[in-house]
Amino acid sequence: MNKKIVQKQEETSFESVVSVRRVTKVTKGGKRFAFSAFVVSGDQAGSVGIALGKSREVSSAIAKATVKARKDRIKISLRGGTIPYNVLGKHGASTVMLCSASKGTGVIAGGSVRAVMEALGIKDVLAKSLGASCSQNVVKATLNALSKLRSLQHIANLRGKTTEEIIKGKDVAAQ
Repeated sequence: MNKKIVQKQEETSFESVVSVRRVTKVTKGGKRFAFSAFVVSGDQAGSVGIALGKSREVSSAIAKATVKARKDRIKISLRGGTIPYNVLGKHGASTVMLCSASKGTGVIAGGSVRAVMEALGIKDVLAKSLGASCSQNVVKATLNALSKLRSLQHIANLRGKTTEEIIKGKDVAAQ
């Protein structure tokens, strides 16, 4: 996996090339080679995007994927340096289990899941990839799991309650 951190005036961006594949098209005149690159991009502050870029050259395939991944970022709700609660995500035959971890645990995850966690800026998490190990499906399953996460404020707004009522339970509502 190729990792690079790009710093501009305001934004710090983290890109990781998850996979590069060579694709062959057989024509009347012979074989034509092309490349597809799968990239994870994030700002290391709770925002991540993924994209697939295709081109006749590796470098331009990676560049196309990087630009597309930066445009299509989604915001994930985090709690400090970890996720708020344990969650399970699925895509195709791949399943990813993400567990919140205490401070100092570090990122305990496989290659594709680790790339997403580093791009998000998560410092402490436990992850297990189950089922198929196709890197694209594992990344998409990870994003599926992360998209299920909700912040305390969001849950309180959905229920029409305050955050204190959610935390304390029935005691505050009765008083």
